[in-house]
Amino acid sequence: MQRRKFLEKIALSTAAIAAGTQLEGSTGRITERLTEAQYMGGYAAEPLPMIRAAFIGVGARGGDHLQFFASLEGTEVVAISDLYEDNVQKWQKVANEIGAGERHKAVAGYHGDEERWRVMLEEVKPDVVFIATNWNNHAPMAIAAMNQGAHAFVEVPIAVTLEEMWAIVDTSERTRKHCMMMENVNYSRDELMFLNMCRQGVVGELLHAEAAYIHELRWQMEEQERGTGSWRTLHYAKRNGNLYPTHGLGPVAQYMNLARQEDNFKRLVSFSTPALGRQAYAAKNYPADHKWNQLNYQGGDLNTTIIKTELGRTVMVQWDETSPRPYSRHNLIQGTKGTLAGFPTRVALEGGVEGLTDNHHRWAQGEQLEMLYEKYDHPLYKRLNQATKDSGHGGMDGMMMYRIVECLQKGLPLDQNVYEGCFWSAVAPLSELSVAQDGMPQAFPDFTRGNWKETVPLGIVG
Repeated sequence: MQRRKFLEKIALSTAAIAAGTQLEGSTGRITERLTEAQYMGGYAAEPLPMIRAAFIGVGARGGDHLQFFASLEGTEVVAISDLYEDNVQKWQKVANEIGAGERHKAVAGYHGDEERWRVMLEEVKPDVVFIATNWNNHAPMAIAAMNQGAHAFVEVPIAVTLEEMWAIVDTSERTRKHCMMMENVNYSRDELMFLNMCRQGVVGELLHAEAAYIHELRWQMEEQERGTGSWRTLHYAKRNGNLYPTHGLGPVAQYMNLARQEDNFKRLVSFSTPALGRQAYAAKNYPADHKWNQLNYQGGDLNTTIIKTELGRTVMVQWDETSPRPYSRHNLIQGTKGTLAGFPTRVALEGGVEGLTDNHHRWAQGEQLEMLYEKYDHPLYKRLNQATKDSGHGGMDGMMMYRIVECLQKGLPLDQNVYEGCFWSAVAPLSELSVAQDGMPQAFPDFTRGNWKETVPLGIVG
């Protein structure tokens, strides 16, 4: 009911704002930016020396975000909202302990009603809000946070529908508040090194990328009342496409400078395999009358999506959270002079990798990588690795949070802007459309309204 009301509000507000303005497509997006709006590519907000943060959803990822945020200087946890009182109390205590009587001393708690987070925003008025809830709530919460004067930081994906993404873009531009999707994989050591190597021209002109999120997560179906599986399983059942593209796509999009001056997303085609694995897993592990056996699982076990860019480059993105196979993000970038690949990490260059291989017919990998790390490790990794290594996912979580705090405190542009979050997340609804139409091409909306050509590529931050 709340989601339906939210979508109705989007439609009404868009129609009201767009009176006399040309609209395009079924999403009713405004083709021209409002005169009072601010393009947010490269946007730098006023510095926040002390950041007052509220957290919505601390059942899993949100608690991890809170813990590392609270450990950084110049931060104050001011409020926590969650459906469950025990989650709120747990993380209030953690924040108090981290603050050691100096910070995080009076963390307001909100729980119970599904709308309590709105009361929190109105009463506490935080500077920033971290959102780690079910996917359907990401857009309503981010939009409300920005309307209340806070920067919004949202777990992946940034939103579920194209309409929601446009609403996020319009709200961010109107309120001049950041809305960043927290794609932590962009801060992984190998992805950072590959970005550094691409910027140095090691693999030449970029041609093609491959990215994936291959992660067998059928066990999450055990989370039936609380937890990720309680709501994510319903997405698997009702939707057919690539529902989780950003972990693989985010890094390769930054290698290619997509939506940043050089190139941009143009269109995609998408295909899914038959939907067999989830149904079989439910039948094997639950009684016939169990709710998981009452679902008609429509989402294919594996989805393959191919993106074509404005320059004619290609990106293959795969997603599979069902099949029994090892974890992989794939992470491959191919250029005119060589290829960088992940899982396992390996490098092949024309003429060979100096001191390691004789030609491009053999990978430099395994122990040989130490020489490459020494030469090409990203300066950000070198600076923050020791401080963030225990933060989760090999340190990438803490490095992402450190950069968010650093940019806000110093008034710098964020490493990921609102448009990138929408472009990367848009693969999900566009792939669903393509799959439903037997692979027909789907055009990406240009969330920047043409301004991507003016957005400076992400630099190699030291």
